[in-house]
Amino acid sequence: MTEPAAAPDAICSAKGCTRPATWALLWNNPRIHTPDRRKTWLACDEHRRQLSDFLSARSFLRDVEPFQADQPRE
Repeated sequence: MTEPAAAPDAICSAKGCTRPATWALLWNNPRIHTPDRRKTWLACDEHRRQLSDFLSARSFLRDVEPFQADQPRE
């Protein structure tokens, strides 16, 4: 019997970044998501602003919180 694959490390969502996540950017697209639905991008300290600005420019960003490893992600 094989062991299940280990959960991937929580790394930054910025393209090409492999740093550990320190921030959770909670967002939704109001055109396709209900108002209470939250999707999550993870960010390192270096990419927090860049990813937040990207989501904000589209009016998707809802909240930014310190990332906790046991936090549910979608």
